Amino acid sequence: MTQSIFSSEPHRGWLPWAWLSPVVCILLVAFSSVPIDLGLESIGLVDAKGEPRSAFGFCVLLLLPFAAMGAAVWAWSHFVERRSLATLGLTGEQGLRKHLTGLAIGVGMIALAVVSIWLAGGYVSGDVLPALFSPESLFWIAVLLPCFAFQAGVEEFIFRGWLLSTATRRWNLAAGFIASSAAFTFLHFSPHQPVREIVMAFTFGLFACAWAWRAGSIWGVMGWHAGWNWFTGVGFAVPITGLDLQLPALVVQLTPTGPDALTGGPAGPESSVLTIGLLAAATLFLLLWPRGAPGSAQRPPANATNRPNAG
Repeated sequence: MTQSIFSSEPHRGWLPWAWLSPVVCILLVAFSSVPIDLGLESIGLVDAKGEPRSAFGFCVLLLLPFAAMGAAVWAWSHFVERRSLATLGLTGEQGLRKHLTGLAIGVGMIALAVVSIWLAGGYVSGDVLPALFSPESLFWIAVLLPCFAFQAGVEEFIFRGWLLSTATRRWNLAAGFIASSAAFTFLHFSPHQPVREIVMAFTFGLFACAWAWRAGSIWGVMGWHAGWNWFTGVGFAVPITGLDLQLPALVVQLTPTGPDALTGGPAGPESSVLTIGLLAAATLFLLLWPRGAPGSAQRPPANATNRPNAG
């Protein structure tokens, strides 16, 4: 008897145990993406630290490694676990509408976080709408949106689609949340980073899990993640997960002046204590929002059961 959060369709193959699923995830991601990362460095699109040297390099970094990761996880789920895409969160109607709604919410939430940091004295404002005076910059800003949508969609497919549902089926929802968020945090870890950034990655993972669970699909959280990442980088010319797009701001140029705990430091506003607090509050809202409240998704109950033929 196993729990399902997206679709009650049975799996017909072998599911890794809940404790093993994050390990499988990390191995699939590492072995599929590292060779491509090394290749991008060898041809000069990224530097030795993995940072893109140009907007074009950033786009390639968002596409090729993530395409390999997504293909690896899909192949595992299809050939080993023998599961349908519906069980991985790609289910339900109006997927495009949910994705676009999520994208708008993601843009709004990161804008709220950045403005909060700004009002608290973490940023000094500079030029307003500087990207509008550079057609080349506007071109790359537009191109980066579908690239971020692809990158974010693959991450959500892996961590909140496949891993969350696998660990939940093998044990329970809490195990799914922990396994998904722990693997997400591990793969975003770098030596010597502040504890604050580790907490941020785990909180980000918990929020995305709560959204996917509450919605009964990953369409919306895929859009949210895309809007969050894209607008962080292009809206205010601040780093996104420590990476700089090297483009003028679409809204207003901001320069960090406050302490790293407030501004997020080199990692950008994602790692601000204010942003962590925002995501923690949003996670609690999603977890505690009454199921019968207006807007609650109609989804299978958490104790829906499958009878797998194997595993």
